[in-house]
Amino acid sequence: MVVSVTVLGSGVGKSLHRNLFSIQPAYAQRITPGDVWQLVYQQLPDLPRENKYISKENGKVAETNTLVNRLIRYHVYTKGRAPIYRLDWKLTLADYLGANEIMYDATYPGNDSLRENPIDGDKAAIARLTRSQRDALVQVLVNIFNPTSQNTLSPSPDTTATPSKSTTPQSPQRGGAELLR
Repeated sequence: MVVSVTVLGSGVGKSLHRNLFSIQPAYAQRITPGDVWQLVYQQLPDLPRENKYISKENGKVAETNTLVNRLIRYHVYTKGRAPIYRLDWKLTLADYLGANEIMYDATYPGNDSLRENPIDGDKAAIARLTRSQRDALVQVLVNIFNPTSQNTLSPSPDTTATPSKSTTPQSPQRGGAELLR
């Protein structure tokens, strides 16, 4: 099967060619998981780095192999979870806390490149975080991977539920299919 696009007219072919076959600048500006850990530590400087492990390759401390670096690699590559959703990040943290899926030593990031598998130290580091620190970590990760989202840590005032003062039952409101008559 052969598909051909022929456009006649002055200048139209050039703009069509540019739009159909070129990469838009937005794609070139996407962030890669390997770069995110640095941004996380910029925004959350008190987060533990857990980068004291020795590299198998050169025998030196692997300073760039951090807790957040391994967390992101586990989340994206080992588990295949989307990095733009809060729930997915919460599931990953639940893995670290032993409340969701089992984490396997053999597939944990760093197992193949570090002398000591960092899985136990990373689980302990995540367990030492407070709930608010874990929530902040999730929010920062979502904001970095999905900068167009307008997620916030607290609900906006108009979405906060307020209890009704009336204790008498209310009659059901008419609507839905009734409005189509």
